[in-house]
Amino acid sequence: MVTTTSENALAEAFPAVDAGIQPFGSRVLVQIRNPKQRTASGIIIDSGSKDTEKWNTQVAKVVSIGPLAFKNRNTMESWPEGSWCEPGEFVRVAKYGGDRWEIALPDGDIALFVIFNDLDIIGRVTVDPLSIRAFI
Repeated sequence: MVTTTSENALAEAFPAVDAGIQPFGSRVLVQIRNPKQRTASGIIIDSGSKDTEKWNTQVAKVVSIGPLAFKNRNTMESWPEGSWCEPGEFVRVAKYGGDRWEIALPDGDIALFVIFNDLDIIGRVTVDPLSIRAFI
């Protein structure tokens, strides 16, 4: 479990909002980390930099998992190694791919969601999810 990041910082990066969709089959719904609004010293980050970070970020929070995710497609038995991730965990996802959409937040910001196939989840984040930076 991640313990080095404050709950407020995680709530800002992954705001609680209903994605409006439940994944079918072997798909996994994730929320992409929102870009920072300000630097640590309080400088407001321009919209161009925020957009670049938003579209390059590959860290996501698992929101929900379809009923067939992480199962053998022929037998519907769970994979021997079990599920690779569970809702609430942080994962690394592909920069491109998946079905992406945005949900408007009350403060005027947005939350970005993506549905991936279970096989497209790259790995579990085992460190502070806010410490991983987008490759630009």
